[in-house]
Amino acid sequence: MDQGKSVILGLGSFVPENIVDNQALSNKVDTSDEWIRSRTGIKERRFAQADESTSDLALGAAQKAIQESGISTDLIDLVIVATITPDMAFPSTACQLQHKLGLGKVASFDLEAACSGFLYALDVADAMLASGRYQNALVVGAEKLSSIMDWEDRTTCVLFGDGAGAAVLTNSGEGPQLIGFKSGADGSNPTLLHQPAGGSLEPASMKTLEARGHFLKMNGREIFKSAVRVMERAAREILYEHGYKESDVDHIIPHQANARIVESLSQRLDIPLEKFYCNLDKYGNTSAASIPTAFVDGIEDGSIKGGETMIITAVTIFTVIACRKHNDRTQGPIISRPAFCNSRRDCLKHFIKFKLSLII
Repeated sequence: MDQGKSVILGLGSFVPENIVDNQALSNKVDTSDEWIRSRTGIKERRFAQADESTSDLALGAAQKAIQESGISTDLIDLVIVATITPDMAFPSTACQLQHKLGLGKVASFDLEAACSGFLYALDVADAMLASGRYQNALVVGAEKLSSIMDWEDRTTCVLFGDGAGAAVLTNSGEGPQLIGFKSGADGSNPTLLHQPAGGSLEPASMKTLEARGHFLKMNGREIFKSAVRVMERAAREILYEHGYKESDVDHIIPHQANARIVESLSQRLDIPLEKFYCNLDKYGNTSAASIPTAFVDGIEDGSIKGGETMIITAVTIFTVIACRKHNDRTQGPIISRPAFCNSRRDCLKHFIKFKLSLII
């Protein structure tokens, strides 16, 4: 397993002001509040305005993360944006964000890995910082999923929302340390979750427009079964690999996809449901933005405290696990989140080391 040394200096999130609850959706599609809640756990979600782009959402989250980090924008020399809803095919959304932040001509690129995008971006940023060629990275997960929703398909359009989350990483300093990664993917069945048209396989045409091929398509039943199975296997693997038991876990931050997935994972891992942090009810599934926004919310509401052992997971194709090392004598005593933590920056100072692994 590669050993990373990157430290998270700051976190930030941003969601659009426009709140759309289940009742409002029921006026647009054939659904109901009861149908959505009972099957997903979602009560409402945020939708961006027509003139609000993915890079705009990313900007809001990035500004907060940079402020929390306490470093100058002049020191950021790498920008990675994880998204499946870029402003345009090219140039990258990261380049748009770079310009909006006034960062100069620093290395900037997009990463497309859907729900696991933010965690993959952390992995890539960690490796690039470890190379010594970069010192400070801005990593963002941002999505405007409302732009690819099929409003004639109630099985998908009720699930997703818009938002962004960001982290500032450095190759030195104090904060949660990314110790190691293990990553993988399964490309054997791309139709489980995909956007069929618009690429080189099916270029945009009147035929693809009429077939509604530019909207998100998903096989929810198969994704559910795959997600629970893969997440359970990955969680057990990483826990046992590093000498942990399920009872050692204080919190799990899952990708915010579906409450039933979380409940099933809780049962299969025999980890109490109250240890799973979820904000799915407020935002729906925001794909690459879901992990960082949940992380920020958990810190801000006091659910996530310093010195805890955490698992961070992204469902469907990839899984990320994060654990604090119990037996690392260099980290000193376990520190709880003190009452005077008034910001994410203050709280992050009280997180010790984490072991972060990306598995399939």
